[in-house]
Amino acid sequence: MGPLVSAIPFVQIFTRTAVIYFVVLIGLRLTGKREIGQFTPFDLVLVLLIANAVQNAMVGPDTSLSGGIVAALTLLGINYLVSAIADRSRILQELTVGKPTLLIHDGKVIESNLTREKITYDELEAALREHGINKISDVQGAVLEVDGSISVVPKVLQVTQTKKRIKYIRRH
Repeated sequence: MGPLVSAIPFVQIFTRTAVIYFVVLIGLRLTGKREIGQFTPFDLVLVLLIANAVQNAMVGPDTSLSGGIVAALTLLGINYLVSAIADRSRILQELTVGKPTLLIHDGKVIESNLTREKITYDELEAALREHGINKISDVQGAVLEVDGSISVVPKVLQVTQTKKRIKYIRRH
């Protein structure tokens, strides 16, 4: 057989690739929420090694062009279908994409959510500084979004002016 023709039936490559897709998707979902830009070197090494490790599991000994095309089209097709179905199903969306997690409420850190999402105080404080906030007590709410970013809502300062002086009142 030439390098253009697969030695393994296309159905077998399709099936193996589909199984690997779902195993890797579930595995990555269980590792937590991070944006690609927030990947640590450990995260990047993990993704690269997973990609290398699963390649043979998808196509086996087949190194033909057609086998690679079947695997690639399978990955693209399944990804498209999962995304399309998740757009219509809240349950599947939460399973595949996740849901936002409240990290700070009314100036108080929710420790259990930090632990569950594997976020350190240093990472949380860095996110606050990126939003121009220096103290946790100045935060009304901070949310770990499904894309791995942290949204921060500062406490609102209400400024009122009285005779010759300005008074700052914290709103709760």
